[in-house]
Amino acid sequence: MSIVSSTGIGSGIDIGTLVTQLVSAEGQPAFNAIQRQEDAANTRLSGIGSLKSALSDFQTVVNKLKDGNLFKTHKATSTDESILKVTAGTGSVAGSYALEVTQLAKAQKSISGEFASSTATVGTGSLTIATTAGTSFDVAVTSSNNTLTGIRDAINNASGNTTVSASIVNVDNSTGTGTVSKLVLTAKNSGLANAFTVTGSDDDGNTADTAGLSQIFSTNLSAQAAAADAIIKVDGQTATRSTNSITDVVQGLTLDLKSAQVGTKVNVDVSLDNEAVNKTLTSFVTAYNKLHTTAKDLGKYGGGTGGSSSGNGALIGDATLRYVASQVRQDSANPVSSATGSYNSLAMIGVKIDKDGVMSLDSTQLNTALSASLQSVSDVFSSTDGVATRLYSKLDNFLQSGGPLDSQQTSLKKQLTTLGDRRADVQVRLDNLQKTLQKQFTAMDVSVGKFKSTGSFLSNWISKL
Repeated sequence: MSIVSSTGIGSGIDIGTLVTQLVSAEGQPAFNAIQRQEDAANTRLSGIGSLKSALSDFQTVVNKLKDGNLFKTHKATSTDESILKVTAGTGSVAGSYALEVTQLAKAQKSISGEFASSTATVGTGSLTIATTAGTSFDVAVTSSNNTLTGIRDAINNASGNTTVSASIVNVDNSTGTGTVSKLVLTAKNSGLANAFTVTGSDDDGNTADTAGLSQIFSTNLSAQAAAADAIIKVDGQTATRSTNSITDVVQGLTLDLKSAQVGTKVNVDVSLDNEAVNKTLTSFVTAYNKLHTTAKDLGKYGGGTGGSSSGNGALIGDATLRYVASQVRQDSANPVSSATGSYNSLAMIGVKIDKDGVMSLDSTQLNTALSASLQSVSDVFSSTDGVATRLYSKLDNFLQSGGPLDSQQTSLKKQLTTLGDRRADVQVRLDNLQKTLQKQFTAMDVSVGKFKSTGSFLSNWISKL
């Protein structure tokens, strides 16, 4: 294309701008229509995402109420935590106990005699470390590891050692005139069953003296702490365990022994954890109201004339939205046919829905119901027709792959893909139109330029006659 024709010098017309404007005028209505449809689809897609998020949050809380374990959650208190701390867990039941801690469990700790330093040579041979329960392991001591440090490391790294830890302390000697090193052996677990002895063979031929490897044998070790079992009394009944954290004496309770106080009784009370129940039901109410607000906002009419009009909800007029909101409210408010006892609905235990669809919790009424009939309150939520049971099933249907909301999302995504293809088709058509118009206007410009040149020639020729 010549410079003259491309710039419209022949005709005086800005061909590039003219073609661009004509092409834009041709394509803008189609692009505007596609954009409106894309905006509407994206708005609905976002609305469904918001609805699914609120439903999922609500389902998470509903799940905590569905299996009934919440109403088996207990709390335990101790009247003197300096002696005994207590924690209630799965399987605990309400009750009171009088406990006495007469002895704490202890781990054995033994210490060797004095050595000049941690690198001092001890001797060679073998060590056998065995517990009262019958577990044991062997340590070979050779010229490569016969120092105090080498023996420490050999014990700690020995295959099968699950019972003893070795360490070295550097302390004043017996006369207070210098520093010496000592090997310390400590049982990894407390209790009499984990008490240990050190025996073996000494390459110097004498296992009974205080020279060579026999310096590490039990006969030459000093007891810094003797192994002991924990001994407690529960309502006067004695229980002996190897640890100070006891989980198998009172069902569902963990007893952490802190100090032994012979003759001092600590009262332990186990009761339903009303605070945990109230906290979970508060979360239930909050999640329900969030779902209610979300559904209301998504379906609201804001005065516009269409779903995409300003002020309208993203899912205005959507039948699925109305169905979801209706089902959740009905399942929450309807009586529970499988409930036993005095209570068979949320309203009867203090969870109510007002005329505007807003849920609230009366903690006083709930606690009264819990005290009067715990099983009945549990049935309201977790029995076969319980509120949480039927809600969870309904929510699962709404949220599952292939469900009504997922199907709408899939359909809208396909619609957006189709609209994208349409946009691309329109652009191809406009690109072709631009090429055609450019070619036509360029040809016109060249022709006009030729006519003007001929006209100028004739005018000059005539003026010279």
